[in-house]
Amino acid sequence: MNAQLLIIDPQNDFVEPTGALAVAGAIGDMDRLTTLIDRAGEKFDEIHVTLDSHHTLDVAHPLYWRDAAGKHPAPFTLISAQDVMAGVWTTTVPGFFRRTLDYLKTLEARGRYRHIIWPEHCLIGTPGHNVYEPLMNALCRWELSQIGVVDYVTKGSNIFTEHFSVIRAEVPDPADPSTQVNTVLMNCLEKCDLLIVAGEAGSHCVANTLFDIKNQFNDPASIRKIVLLTDAISPVTGAMDFTFLQEKMIREMTAAGMQLSTTAELFA
Repeated sequence: MNAQLLIIDPQNDFVEPTGALAVAGAIGDMDRLTTLIDRAGEKFDEIHVTLDSHHTLDVAHPLYWRDAAGKHPAPFTLISAQDVMAGVWTTTVPGFFRRTLDYLKTLEARGRYRHIIWPEHCLIGTPGHNVYEPLMNALCRWELSQIGVVDYVTKGSNIFTEHFSVIRAEVPDPADPSTQVNTVLMNCLEKCDLLIVAGEAGSHCVANTLFDIKNQFNDPASIRKIVLLTDAISPVTGAMDFTFLQEKMIREMTAAGMQLSTTAELFA
């Protein structure tokens, strides 16, 4: 049996309490996942780790936007296409205006998320971009014991589109293959018999990744091989509580055939 572990964005900015976009409960999630890898690492044929990878200038960061007075939006500000057309917000770089307005219209037509401004997070090269250290150490131990290679997959470096899911950006850029369907990863996931999923945050990057995997599987029955570790994901809460999005994902994915387990139950 080919079993693969997919860990979504286990990075300091999401996991550590001082992280730029700290997810409540994430340390416990990743500590439990660390224990699982050390306990049952030989069961995993492959491990994939996604890395949210952003620039300071990003469509979902404050610097990208300004109001009429030149002030940047605060984190967790919602920006709609109507806001932009009404002049409430515009792009800090004037040349980005038309492209960004088209982006918002497309995003809204797809109906998955409203556009939200996040605190600057997972900036490439910063400590916040790094994998949570206890988990990183466990991944290194897995490589040594299994004589294997962890597959690190980056996403989010295109500044013009949000990129929650590792499978594709919210609005793929036709000129940028990194925003389009990650066929290399999907082909790998297609061949497994068991796909175990964990990571942060359950309301956004985990949820969108699972929805996209479901939509990309050639055989709809393949959804039954997905096992979500419910004690190794948590939603974004705090200034805005997105618990309902994680709950919605679990309802819809389990109705389609996804299985649920915990780090303690798996391979027990």
